[in-house]
Amino acid sequence: MAPSAPAPGSPAHPATPANSERRDHPPTATTARTTATTARTIAPATRKASPTAGDTVTIAGVPVDTRHWIGGERRASAGAFTDRSPIDGAPLAEIARGGAEEARAAVAAARAAFPGWAATPHRERARLLHAVADGVEARLEELAAVETADNGALLRSHRNGVMPRAAHNLRFFADRLLALGHEDFATRGHTHHVTWDPAGPAALVTPWNAPLMLATWKIGPALAAGDPVILKPAEWTPLTASLFADIAAEAGLPPGVLNVLQGYGDEAGAPLVSDPGVRRISFTGSVPTARRIARAAAAHLVPTSFELGGKSPLLVFADADLDLAADLAVEQYDNAGQVCLAATRLLVEDSVRDAFLERFTDRARALVQGDPREEPTDIGPLIHPRHLERVDGFVRRALADGATALLGGGPHTELNERTGGTYYRPTLLTDVAQDSEIVQEEVFGPVLTLQSFGTEDEAVALANGTRYGLAATLATGDRERAARVGARLVAGTVWVNCFFVRDLAAPFGGSRASGLGREGGDWSFDFYCDLKNTVTAPKGWQHHG
Repeated sequence: MAPSAPAPGSPAHPATPANSERRDHPPTATTARTTATTARTIAPATRKASPTAGDTVTIAGVPVDTRHWIGGERRASAGAFTDRSPIDGAPLAEIARGGAEEARAAVAAARAAFPGWAATPHRERARLLHAVADGVEARLEELAAVETADNGALLRSHRNGVMPRAAHNLRFFADRLLALGHEDFATRGHTHHVTWDPAGPAALVTPWNAPLMLATWKIGPALAAGDPVILKPAEWTPLTASLFADIAAEAGLPPGVLNVLQGYGDEAGAPLVSDPGVRRISFTGSVPTARRIARAAAAHLVPTSFELGGKSPLLVFADADLDLAADLAVEQYDNAGQVCLAATRLLVEDSVRDAFLERFTDRARALVQGDPREEPTDIGPLIHPRHLERVDGFVRRALADGATALLGGGPHTELNERTGGTYYRPTLLTDVAQDSEIVQEEVFGPVLTLQSFGTEDEAVALANGTRYGLAATLATGDRERAARVGARLVAGTVWVNCFFVRDLAAPFGGSRASGLGREGGDWSFDFYCDLKNTVTAPKGWQHHG
């Protein structure tokens, strides 16, 4: 994940936007509009939010409470921070700025709720999770509008993919809870019975690129497992977490089972993850922040799950369907490149490099960049001016080191000047060395690099030649090659002739610096629970009647 937090040293929160089995309207040749327009007009003052220190603010016609949600009640803080829209830089709200006091209160509320929630029968837990999912679906349009204002992702994607997936996350783990079990087995006549016991309060620190969907990806299994939750949303995108708290309360979730703590990483996140009352920590974000959380967790021997992004490759072999390969490559610009799974390193076999490039550039130039609320738009803004500076810094240094920009190469200055937004042109860089910063480090923006290879061994060496190992994508027409190369790649997920096909039953996570642990399916319950094995002897029983 890109280290781009609003406060020095606070957790950076880019993340996996695993928002649907298939991205809604990925920006490929089939979805990019036929117009060659590079920007659409955006009206100023896209969100008239009246960001005062009051308890609520109206975003896109939706009232949003700006306070924490702790112990089933709204709680204010002495201070506040300003949340701005990346669409035009307009202030959206003044959000309660939590600190150590609010973090302690949230953990205390979760601890108080733990005995009752842990003892709640599985079917009742599942029923409540389905009720919360019903609430998400009932307010899907509101959630989509607010999240687009807050993080600048496409409104049509939020409507058609992201928010439905947020509800699906809850339903999946509710149903998985009811199916959870391990077949009993015997040892010398003794019976082994495996159960998943609730572990205690879970601190969930979530990212800004798909805020609610990635929050429910963690909330769903944690609550299903019987663990009360303290959700710390990203400070750049706090709004839908607050709406979710209202939805959960209306669905009947008991007080303290879900808590939402707003604030910066150093001020609210650090005391949260270091609190001895927390028994699980799940974090999506940057490697440096993960190291700080790991040190805090180690003091109390708290299990952690980290998803830390990557620098994934897309390998295009000469036997690939080049139209499909070009579509897959252009899809990496989705969400303005703010996708940790994105295959930002294009590795293309020498003999088809030019043919691939022609197809790729034709598709990329047809992408429409502009207001994410407008249906024709394919690429919206970057999340924050500070993040735009970071992305541009990578590109400027690469160009200074000898890279060539075949596409883009800088901010969309005209669009930014007209709107006040943070738009960056889709960029493709060539003439890059394997050991260069632009190849080795996660940029987390619409910036791809192109390298070529001559042999399969060279392709694998380039693909595995970073410190990351989150995902990899292969484009090939040879099934044997797909199996052979896929087995050699260091990655938590390998896609062959596809991208972003996700199922919650599958394990998700990364190798190397891309993370620790796996979540999804029963792996999520393994993390959020304490597994117990009860061994029963065949003898020693009293016989009655």
